Amino acid sequence: MKKIKVVQRILDSGVVAVLRGDSPEQVVEMAEQAIAGGVKIIEVTMTVPNALQAIEQLSRVYSPEAPVDSDRFAVIGAGTVLEPVTARMAIMAGSQFVVSPSLNEETIKMCNLYRIPMMPGIVTIADLLKGLELGADIMKLFPGNMFNPSIIKTYKGPVPQANLMPTGGVSVDNLGEWIANGAVAVGIGSDLTTEALKTGDMTKVRDKAAQYAEAYRKAKQQ
Repeated sequence: MKKIKVVQRILDSGVVAVLRGDSPEQVVEMAEQAIAGGVKIIEVTMTVPNALQAIEQLSRVYSPEAPVDSDRFAVIGAGTVLEPVTARMAIMAGSQFVVSPSLNEETIKMCNLYRIPMMPGIVTIADLLKGLELGADIMKLFPGNMFNPSIIKTYKGPVPQANLMPTGGVSVDNLGEWIANGAVAVGIGSDLTTEALKTGDMTKVRDKAAQYAEAYRKAKQQ
């Protein structure tokens, strides 16, 4: 799928599930539950043992080219990608996008080479400008819990063209504030999966995902 369409799918969906776990099988199950709950953008972090297996398996089942109301529609990507070698491995495994906790110039260049959206982690205006210069389409504001949601509006004052996605510190309760201040999407990590991992009941991921999907829908209607 063309890069521009993948970016649009992410912007339309608005919520990215950031999944960490103890095995690829566990992460695949969490991803399936998140997708069933309405969160269709799945970021499998490279901290998961054998994470590429999860990406390969999910990419065989789900596609960003499927109709958005189809059970098979989802966009599968890789997260916690620290350098270009891992980025290329993730792309070869089927990743439709790549996310990093920081801004690594060579990683962005690698993703640009393969026309894969890359979301570098940024904290400062300097990071933000560098990401734009390198052609990043969406910047991951990380860790988001360092900031108040109003930081998005502050950054977009001098850089209105920036697409910012806070990750870390986003909750069902404050998601609307982030969107109202100009975030184009949000990343959801532990809040999505903690209860499921604690109880072993993975349907709790689906339930929480449904809450986030509904919160995003309401936020966009404001």
